[in-house]
Amino acid sequence: MKRERRIKTDTPTKDTKLYFGFDNGVTGTIGAIWGNKTWFFKIPVKKEQNYTKKKGNITRVIYSDLLYKLAEVIVECDLPPMMCLIERPMVNPGRFAATISAVRALETTLNVVEVLKIPYQYEDSKKWQKELLPNGSVKEQLKVDSKTIGCRLFPQHSELITKHKDADGILMAEYCRRKF
Repeated sequence: MKRERRIKTDTPTKDTKLYFGFDNGVTGTIGAIWGNKTWFFKIPVKKEQNYTKKKGNITRVIYSDLLYKLAEVIVECDLPPMMCLIERPMVNPGRFAATISAVRALETTLNVVEVLKIPYQYEDSKKWQKELLPNGSVKEQLKVDSKTIGCRLFPQHSELITKHKDADGILMAEYCRRKF
């Protein structure tokens, strides 16, 4: 009698996609989902003196740290097919400094994603929030709802979600998983 070969169902297979969600910006987070495994971490940043006449500081994404973190996840998953959603950056002429920061963060993120050959597309926050957060969430309630739902769906990351005050990166990865 032939013995049946059993496949562990808790380990994702090579054809399982790896989904990333980037809550873009220097205060953002990144979530990743591959089968039943998840990762959730803050975007690595550093502060340094700005380059303008007025003395001040800027916050920048650390390219090498971001590259290493994402490569580590990809290698752990044995180089699977991938998809990534990046939240469209805020661009508002009335908030010039915040817009410049968002665009700088996006540029570094895109450089890393492109070096790692991760397919990506932009997503507006309202689109993924509409699917994953309660109907009628007002702006002031969005972070609270993100934190609550993130802790419920991904309890293994509740410590960071609570500390960060939202779960946007991992919720975007979940939205990516549902759409792709």
